[in-house]
Amino acid sequence: MNRRAMVLPIRTILLGAALALGACQKFAPEEAPIAGVSLAGAAVGAPFTLTAKDGTRVSSEQFKGKYRIVYFGYTFCPDACPTDMGVIIQGLVRFAKKNPGLAADIQPFFITIDPARDTPAKVGQFAAAFSPKLIGLTGSQAEIDALAAKFAAIKSKGRETPGGYLMEHTRHAYLLGRNGEPIEILPVFDGPDAVAADLAKSVH
Repeated sequence: MNRRAMVLPIRTILLGAALALGACQKFAPEEAPIAGVSLAGAAVGAPFTLTAKDGTRVSSEQFKGKYRIVYFGYTFCPDACPTDMGVIIQGLVRFAKKNPGLAADIQPFFITIDPARDTPAKVGQFAAAFSPKLIGLTGSQAEIDALAAKFAAIKSKGRETPGGYLMEHTRHAYLLGRNGEPIEILPVFDGPDAVAADLAKSVH
């Protein structure tokens, strides 16, 4: 049986989201456009307070003044989420080699969309497998639902498999600015070099 995660068509969703949110922008000829999807001026994102691996409550406001990368996924994901997180962290590492000071001002988050199974310990273990810098967060179903809606992150319970149910979800890596403002959806599908290149254009 195919155990690939059920994931919504990313290119279609990105285009639709950008159009719906009025986030598509024109670039002057001398400007180097980002490879991701611009979210400048879009009503995307919100402050959040969720639960970390040790049970403590972590607020995004604790990281005010830093850039934030936010990804919604789940630890039981058989392929998509581990692949995406690997690309995000590798992109951040490559960016850090050339821009260590700016990279220190970027905080990545992995936020579960499956809090029924993803305990604080599980999201903590998942995050630690990619980087000690990555913070894994969970919360109540109501908290996760409300936050995903603020980020326009689409998710739903998918089909049952012998290993448990899958989740359908968008695979967006949101880059937020120092004050939590939306900047772009990083080009995770284009690989770590593309992510590093966009970080170099967007992080100052």
